[in-house]
Amino acid sequence: MAQNIVIIGSGFAGTWAALAAARAVGEAAAGAVTIRVVSPQARLCIRPRLYEAVIDGMDPDVGPLLAAVGVEHVAATVTAVDVDGRSLDLRDDAGGTRTLAWDRLVLAAGSELHRPHVPGLAEHAFDIDQLDAAERLARHLAALAGRPPSEARNAVVIGGGGFTGIEAAAEMPARLRAALGAAAAVRVVVVEQAAAIGPDLGPGPRPVIEQALAECGVEIVAGHAVAAIDADGVTLDDGTRIAAATVVWTGGARAHPLAAQIPGQHDAWGRVHADPYLRAPAAPGVFVTGDVAHAASDDEGNVALMSCQHALSLGRVAGYNAAADLLGLPLHPYRQPKYVTCLDLGPWGAVYTEGWDRQVCLQGAEAKALKRDINTLWIYPPPAEREAALATATPDHAIVP
Repeated sequence: MAQNIVIIGSGFAGTWAALAAARAVGEAAAGAVTIRVVSPQARLCIRPRLYEAVIDGMDPDVGPLLAAVGVEHVAATVTAVDVDGRSLDLRDDAGGTRTLAWDRLVLAAGSELHRPHVPGLAEHAFDIDQLDAAERLARHLAALAGRPPSEARNAVVIGGGGFTGIEAAAEMPARLRAALGAAAAVRVVVVEQAAAIGPDLGPGPRPVIEQALAECGVEIVAGHAVAAIDADGVTLDDGTRIAAATVVWTGGARAHPLAAQIPGQHDAWGRVHADPYLRAPAAPGVFVTGDVAHAASDDEGNVALMSCQHALSLGRVAGYNAAADLLGLPLHPYRQPKYVTCLDLGPWGAVYTEGWDRQVCLQGAEAKALKRDINTLWIYPPPAEREAALATATPDHAIVP
C-alpha cells in the first residue's frame, strides 16, 4: 500500500519541498510513495516582485515541473488539518469537498498580509500581497489619468516602511508619472510608525535608503501610524491629514491561518516553532516550512525570516526530511547561517548587505544588477527536466551570493 506525503502550498517553500521529497524518494528507490502538492492552482507566485510596474508572468506554471519529478498536483484549498486522524479537508473551485489522507505532511501554506483594525483599510487601501491585488493596483493607477487633476489624484501614501514598503515607494513616482504624464507634480509618502524607515533592516543600510528615496522623490514620515483611511487620503495618529487617492498597505505579514491548526508553540507572527529538522514537535508526522515555520537558522540565535531567501532552503529541508522520515533515511538539520539582503531602490539602484548586522557591500547600479539577477533568475523554479531539477533539490543547496 502506497504511503502518502502531502505538501500544502505551491509557493517557494512548497515547490522546493516537493522537489526535495521526490529526490529523497528517488535516493531510497522507494516506488510505493505518493507525493502530492495541494494548492488552488499549480502556480508559484513570484511574490517578491509584485512591487514592480510590470507584473505579467509573475505566476509561472509549476505543473509540468511537478509532473516531471513524479509529483501529483491536487487543485484544491485546504480548509482543515486533522493531525490526529492524519487527513485534510479539501474544497475545490466548484465547491466540492473531500478528505485526503497523509502519512507525512509538509505545511508550506505561506503567509498573508497583516491587516490591523484601521478604519477604512479594507474599503479603501490597495496592497501588493498577491498577484490579483497587484493587478488591481495597476489598473487603479492606469485609471488615474481619467480623474480631474487634484492633489489627491497625484499622490500615493505607502502604509509601512519595511522591505516591501520601501521597494514599492521607490518605484511609485515613476509609475505615477507613467500614468499621469512626465510633467505631473506627483507626491509619494511613506508612513512608518517606528522612529525610522526600515526598522527591521537596522542602521547599516539606512543612510543609503534615505538618500535613494529622497532622490526618487519619496517623502518619509516616521514615528507616526496611519489612524484612518478614506477615499481621499489618510489621517495619521497625530491628526495630520495627507490627501491621496491611492493608499498602498504593506504592514507586515502573518503566518497562514492553517498554522494555528498545528499543535505546539507559535510565535507572535503565528509561525509554528520547529525543531532543527523542521518537525512540529507536538504534531507527529508534520513538518513546517517557509513562512509558517519559526526555525533557527544558525547557532547564534537568528531565526529564519518570512522571505524568499529562507523559504527556498526551508522548503528543501522540510520536503527532504518528510520523505526521509517516512523511509528511514537520515534527516538533514536546517542551517542557513549566511544572510544577505538586496533591496530594490527604483531608478536610483539598490543596496546589497551581508550579515545579520546588514553591512553594506554594494549600492547603486552595481547592487541593482545583482537584484535583477536575483529577481529574474535565481528565485525562479527550474525547467521541467527531472534530473536537472532534482540536482538542485539537495537540502543544503544555497543560492545566496
